Amino acid sequence: MPDITSTGRPTAIVIGASAAGLFAATALAEFADVTLIERDTLPQGAEPRRGVPQAKHAHLVWSGGVTAFDELLPGAVDDVVDAGGRLVPIMGNMVSRAPNEVWFRRFTSTHHRNLVSSRDLLDAALRRRALAHDHITLRQDTTVLNLEGDATRVTGIRIRTGEDEAALTADLIVDASGRGSRTPQWLEDLGLPRVTERQVDAGVTYATRHYRAPGTTADSDFPLVNVQANPAKAPGQGGIILPVENGRWIVTLAGTRGGEPTSDPDAFLDFALNLGDPIIGELLKNADPLSDVATTHSTANHRRYYEKLSRWPDGFTVLGDAIAGYNPVYGHGLTVAAQCALAVRNTLRSTPLTAPGTARRLQRAAARPVSTAWDLAVGQDAFYPGATSDPPTIAERYLAKFVDQAVATGARNPRALGALLDVMSMEKPPTRLFSPDMLIPMILGPRRPFLPAPPLTEAERAAASA
Repeated sequence: MPDITSTGRPTAIVIGASAAGLFAATALAEFADVTLIERDTLPQGAEPRRGVPQAKHAHLVWSGGVTAFDELLPGAVDDVVDAGGRLVPIMGNMVSRAPNEVWFRRFTSTHHRNLVSSRDLLDAALRRRALAHDHITLRQDTTVLNLEGDATRVTGIRIRTGEDEAALTADLIVDASGRGSRTPQWLEDLGLPRVTERQVDAGVTYATRHYRAPGTTADSDFPLVNVQANPAKAPGQGGIILPVENGRWIVTLAGTRGGEPTSDPDAFLDFALNLGDPIIGELLKNADPLSDVATTHSTANHRRYYEKLSRWPDGFTVLGDAIAGYNPVYGHGLTVAAQCALAVRNTLRSTPLTAPGTARRLQRAAARPVSTAWDLAVGQDAFYPGATSDPPTIAERYLAKFVDQAVATGARNPRALGALLDVMSMEKPPTRLFSPDMLIPMILGPRRPFLPAPPLTEAERAAASA
């Protein structure tokens, strides 16, 4: 098998054609001819894919991710909405309880939106846009065996397609293969030191069931309903109702060690009724299930600090979940994948892809959105018993208390909510929480009291029971 045919442009190989790989390939296609290597056969439309076993669970994209989607793949968000997905105002069309058990008021003054659909529909829209690019070529049913090169430069990959093995060379190799990335071992095989890794595992199990939207809820923009787990009351239990395309609800329940949901369909409703607030269970009483219960246990926060390695080879970069995977409850994985790809694109607009040191610059640029999402996730999960061998530091405990206060302020003050959502949506860095928009209402105190119950309207309750 020959090397990748050159057109005079630099060449790049991206490992993995899930969302992170599609974003990476699109970003690189501005500067190079890209070959996308995928071990599975990709579906033609909005269908399940073997390589994304978590796709049955609830997914959403925060507004920082929506913006990145639009920059990388113009039209993809519109495609999702045209096919039945929604751009949901946060918190205007959400009923949400924070981890500290505070209910958010449904303020409508902020610009933030969540993109909501099934993962199958979202992936289909991304594939259609990315694979239509003139400078992206897809190779399916192909497994990457190892990297080619040495400790100073990665020159290519060795692949297997069926019974055949071959080597492919390129100017830049990008690993976007997800949580199961083999890069730590590949780098050691080239003579590089072992990367530092950290895991914070709250022991969360997810259980998801799909329902027909009850009553007349499919005929309106029924709100997302989200009850978040409280780390201060282990085991933490929560859940979310995600109204999606084709008149369906995706309902995902979650519980940490000692309070996990199971795959037993007869236990699903009872679990939902006992989350600390019964709102999700109450809304499901008149909903007809469309599926069995799917469970997932691989939910640990796991990070690899590639940007801190003392040596880094030219010609190689790692992106997305291959750097860090997060507890899915925070919904940041897709946003980080897109923002990592944007960081690559923006770096390459000022630095030649083939220049010495470019790969290290790309790795450090990608670490910035990863770090933001990591801090948001670990700041909660580190407080669950057994989550980490290192207890939260004094600084982490202080920051957690500050965030709780910021949430309590944002729940009652629209100005503070805007600052909080800027950070949660990954539009702005965490320092935004220390801006006057947050600190002034926090110090002076919001005038509104806390809500005593979920802010679901009588009309919405009636629609679910009609």
